Amino acid sequence: MLAQTSRVAKLPWANVGDALWQDGFSRLGILLSQSECEELRNLYPQTPRFRSRIEMARYRFGKGEYQYFAYPLPELVSYLRSELYTHLAPMANSWTAALHPVTPTPGVPGTPALDGRTEFPPGFDAFLTLCRDRGQSRPTPLLLRYQAGDFNCLHQDIYGELVFPFQVIVALSDPAVEYSGGELLLVEQRPRAQSRGHAIRLAQGEAVAISTRFRPVRSARGFYRANVRHGVSTVISGERFTLGIVFHDSK
Repeated sequence: MLAQTSRVAKLPWANVGDALWQDGFSRLGILLSQSECEELRNLYPQTPRFRSRIEMARYRFGKGEYQYFAYPLPELVSYLRSELYTHLAPMANSWTAALHPVTPTPGVPGTPALDGRTEFPPGFDAFLTLCRDRGQSRPTPLLLRYQAGDFNCLHQDIYGELVFPFQVIVALSDPAVEYSGGELLLVEQRPRAQSRGHAIRLAQGEAVAISTRFRPVRSARGFYRANVRHGVSTVISGERFTLGIVFHDSK
């Protein structure tokens, strides 16, 4: 447990924050070892560890499949989710404050709200309590598996009223030897402007924090929302596994 906390705490969080403000995403570096990646991948056939399995083609989400973990989460996933949230929560509040001035919650002294949403608390357990209060109690961390010809359409992972502004994606496969293609795609839509795209190739064990829904972009009149969607380009060959860490739970 201490090792998990230490590795997250040692990430260059000041640089991460700068990159998130500038681009809406930030590479976090290598977060998992090769053995840890293989350990998580080996969970995929263990059906009792998951609450649901989604075939993307069935819902026209793309082609490929993914599974949502059930509670209790694997220990490694649980600790990463909690520790990453702790460092991302202050940035999440900064983003929300840039778009919505802080106002007090009516009738509840000492509990500020951002545009009617309770401010993201510093601790992850408190955040999950807020999710449950809104009827969001199903876990959202997931394992995704892509084979040759598979892809993921551009989308956003919303799941309910309460949405954390960031999520983290960790590559569990090695693009140098296990697959080709399959880049992480980010597309940012700005008002009255052409969309901006990023194609990100992640090394095995490497993590990236991305915007879940939209991000603040500074303009002459303050900040405006830029809508952000993400997906995966077509896998040309091999097999690609990914861990997705979504912080808010689902209805």
